[in-house]
Amino acid sequence: MSTEHAGGPLSGEGEPLDVDAELVTLLLTPEGRADPYPHYARLREHAPVLRSALGNWIVTRYEDCQRVLRIPHFGKASGQDELTRSRLEAMARTSMGEGEVEEFFDYFRRRQSMLTLNPPDHTRLRGLVARAFTPNTVEELRPHVESLCDSLLDALAEHGAGGGVVDVMTDLAFPLPVAVIGELLGIPPGDRMQFQGLVRTATRLLEPTSTIDDLRAGRAAREEMERYFDALIADRRRTPGPGLLTELIAVSDGSDRLSVEEMIATAILLFAAGFETTTNLIGNGTLALLRHPGQLAALRAAATNASAVARAVEELLRWDSPVQLDGRMALEDAVVAGQPVAAGENVMTLLGSANRDPRRFSEPEIFDLERDEGPPMSFGSGIHYCLGAALARLEGQVCFARMLQRFPEIDLATEAVVFRDTITLRGLTELPVTLAPS
Repeated sequence: MSTEHAGGPLSGEGEPLDVDAELVTLLLTPEGRADPYPHYARLREHAPVLRSALGNWIVTRYEDCQRVLRIPHFGKASGQDELTRSRLEAMARTSMGEGEVEEFFDYFRRRQSMLTLNPPDHTRLRGLVARAFTPNTVEELRPHVESLCDSLLDALAEHGAGGGVVDVMTDLAFPLPVAVIGELLGIPPGDRMQFQGLVRTATRLLEPTSTIDDLRAGRAAREEMERYFDALIADRRRTPGPGLLTELIAVSDGSDRLSVEEMIATAILLFAAGFETTTNLIGNGTLALLRHPGQLAALRAAATNASAVARAVEELLRWDSPVQLDGRMALEDAVVAGQPVAAGENVMTLLGSANRDPRRFSEPEIFDLERDEGPPMSFGSGIHYCLGAALARLEGQVCFARMLQRFPEIDLATEAVVFRDTITLRGLTELPVTLAPS
């Protein structure tokens, strides 16, 4: 992989940095994806803006990432759902025929969501659902989220009675956010659990290093979700029920019509994003606390202080972000950190790196729950800023506060925890712990 670079010398104290090797290790090896932060630090220092052999630009510093995500020179590669032509064409030369490449593109052109659209279509779709995710609307959900969380913690206490091992991911981090977003949308409780595996498979479509088998499996998982929501929308047309999905159907029958395809894509996006990132926030955050017992004790002592808990969740998001990167395409010629980016070129912003940028955060390699230096970039920035950010923050605040009040002792059952082998979305496969309930 050949790269161009800018922003700093390729040598420091000791051996010169091999930027090509650093980038390959970060993106293409399980070891790099399992712990990307040392690689981020070296790239930030020595090559903060670099261009890979595939033609993608990679940006690592906070200010540069924010600029790419905010200015109108950059937008989404419309219709490709993060699958850039360069990736598919590279696959076409090895394991994918030209016909299949075009068929993939045609498939995603016909399945637009807020994640992949630019204004004015993005503005229109986001406006139709945004009112359900405003901070005030979300805050009204707090008592219900607390009740759901307490029920799950009761089950955790029962499963962990007598020192038994429980899995935070299976028993708390997934069921809490999937219940919240499921109720918000109006998805029957019995249907929700099937989506964990489907969404996890479908998110391979977002990975910059996915194989052709990953892409085929991701598409198959997405198609299964499309069939489910197509049937559920048809049922809600016949028998309206509570939830945002029924409201979207009403909109589609009103003056600002949504097509069935738009409704399906919106429902999949809201539901999948509504639990996938929050699941990772709870898992990554719990692990960070357990590995920093002093910070854990301080947060437990402050667990009834809403401001302290809210500040702690911001640090948990910064420290090990559930979303590590986001992509944009230059819609016109632009300049990033002095580097000319031509229209049509793709830029990958490393959000996990931006959150450890010492130019933005003081002593960023120190985990400090009292840090108060503004929000991290974990939810992105600009017009595609995560619609569910307020909901994710609320669920994180409730979960960590209630969990630490409920359990005076939480211990890792093993130090050999395993992260999923992905770089875009960062989360644990499981998190086994032992508990001492109050």
